[in-house]
Amino acid sequence: MSNRTEISTLGEFGLIEHLTKNFEIQNASTIVSVGDDAAVIDHFGKQTVITTDLLIEGIHFDLMYTPLKHLGYKSVIANISDVYAMNATPTQITISIGISNRFSIEALDEFYEGVYAACEKYGVDLVGGDTSSSNKGFIISVTAIGEVQPDKFIKRNTAQKGDLICVSGDLGGAFLGLTLMEREKKIYLENPQIQPDLEGEDYIVRKLLKPEARKDIINFFTENDITPTSMMDVSDGLSSEVLHICKQSNLGCVVYEEKIPIHDAAKNAAFKFGLDPTVCALNGGEDYELIFTLKQEDYDKIVLNEEISVIGYTTDIEQGCKLQTKGGSTHNITAQGWNAFTK
Repeated sequence: MSNRTEISTLGEFGLIEHLTKNFEIQNASTIVSVGDDAAVIDHFGKQTVITTDLLIEGIHFDLMYTPLKHLGYKSVIANISDVYAMNATPTQITISIGISNRFSIEALDEFYEGVYAACEKYGVDLVGGDTSSSNKGFIISVTAIGEVQPDKFIKRNTAQKGDLICVSGDLGGAFLGLTLMEREKKIYLENPQIQPDLEGEDYIVRKLLKPEARKDIINFFTENDITPTSMMDVSDGLSSEVLHICKQSNLGCVVYEEKIPIHDAAKNAAFKFGLDPTVCALNGGEDYELIFTLKQEDYDKIVLNEEISVIGYTTDIEQGCKLQTKGGSTHNITAQGWNAFTK
């Protein structure tokens, strides 16, 4: 039996010190980090981007099939993905957690191991946070701070008519990973003797439990002098994000079903579950890919990047937001993406 250290043995300040003791600063912009009343950051003439996210057990994650280390990693990714979506570089994060007494010091160490792994991979400093007790469940609040050259940030409401609509990576995998995990959980609860069957589903499980943020795409833009006209990350499903960009930019669009990038492993999983892969890509969330619009003359700059797919173009607002199916019929795009308030 592994040791279990109660959180009460350390107290709040002792706990924060314990969880952050091995953290090394990676950014020159971090002047004062964890351990004082507040962090001090100097972005040396760049503009500052700030975003925050709240993750609540039972709404955003289920600890029955989410290892704590993966949860720590994903908590960071979900946030810095929003910084990249502004065409900015994430530099610092703060993490606050609310925990019930069912969590031990060892459990929190595991969570922070994932946090540190993500920070290290993406060159981000953990500069603060708070801990509190929670009556039930695990609550995580992450704030990410980033920097961007003056006025190089990219918003959602600046797409122009005739722009190409592009996405990075492939879509629907995280939703299918969630579908698989929920199925296995149900089977387990009905019969705890049955072991989970995740054979051959590594891809969709990884997309759910250990997503990555698209730092490579932002670097690609910089290296190739590409400035998208609008951008956001795909956290609530493709249809929802397309509608956000179009609504905020007063535009319509045409999206081609055949152009939506879906990984073969995700397609196979969808067929196994009796689901339509396109519906999973349109309505599933948490892919953390980037969706952006681009002037048509920039097409030649992106055509060789296999991680970018052109899926449609923007139109006059009167034309509405349309999906053209592989069969040639046209449907209105509707947002049936993930909604935190309907669970």
